[in-house]
Amino acid sequence: MYQVQRPPRSEFVPIRNLSYHVQTWGAPSPGKTPLVLVHGWMDVAASYQFVVDALSHDHYVIAPDWRGYGQTPSGGVDNFWFPDYMADLDFLLDHYAPDQQVNLVGHSMGGNVVMHYAGVRPERIRRLVNLEGFGMPATEPEQAPARYAKWMDELKKLHRGEMDLRPYDASSGVARRLMKTNPRLSADKANWLARHWAAENEQGQWSILGAPGHKIVNANLYRVEEVQALYRRLNMPVLAVEASDNSLNGWWKGAFTLEEYHERIQAVPHVEIARIEDAGHMMHHDQPEVLAALIERFIA
Repeated sequence: MYQVQRPPRSEFVPIRNLSYHVQTWGAPSPGKTPLVLVHGWMDVAASYQFVVDALSHDHYVIAPDWRGYGQTPSGGVDNFWFPDYMADLDFLLDHYAPDQQVNLVGHSMGGNVVMHYAGVRPERIRRLVNLEGFGMPATEPEQAPARYAKWMDELKKLHRGEMDLRPYDASSGVARRLMKTNPRLSADKANWLARHWAAENEQGQWSILGAPGHKIVNANLYRVEEVQALYRRLNMPVLAVEASDNSLNGWWKGAFTLEEYHERIQAVPHVEIARIEDAGHMMHHDQPEVLAALIERFIA
């Protein structure tokens, strides 16, 4: 089992009628800029533990479980809307850093959230780090009818139980699933992550701590023009970090490429692109020491 170097504290914060679970490391102090880490789709705040352990300096680190993930409840909803993550983050910063800027890091879905949020509230962000928050393929208005139909069809599947996440007989099964998804993940890290990524239920099985409603397609189309309008408002330095394994090819089969992503982020006024070798999309698991060094160099 992985040995934690910097144990976190768990806190529950009232945010928009939800009891938001937040992990923190270190302590606030005058002159110390909070480092806020937000996770991606089907992940949890504890996933950043390896990066926190690899930091060279003493930071005040704040990492929430997004709504419907980890120990943060979903609030009874059956699907999730991107603007809600942005609003939740805004309330979270009101609680933890009401009168100061933060250094903000987001991975994957969380990377998209922080890029959009910083375009709405640029005054709140000192430095921004986007870990493969690539965005999605461009869409056309003509795709709207089919998208709405797919959204409604998937809602029905959810309520019929057809989108439930299958449980595992033991946490070791969860660990094996994590290692199958990410062959670079070592057994000690996988066994540790499994006990934060899932929890034992009343039947003695291990259930994934992610609401199945997260699997439902977004009803709204992804509008590149709106995204780039947000990107143009990012007046803080931005670090865009990529892994050596190109995940976009596998996800989108040519419908959205790394080259297109690079073209889009040229709308960001002050952007630096960094690459982590021998890493896949879960770079915070694969190369936490390299990522921690990149983040600390950028926010120094």
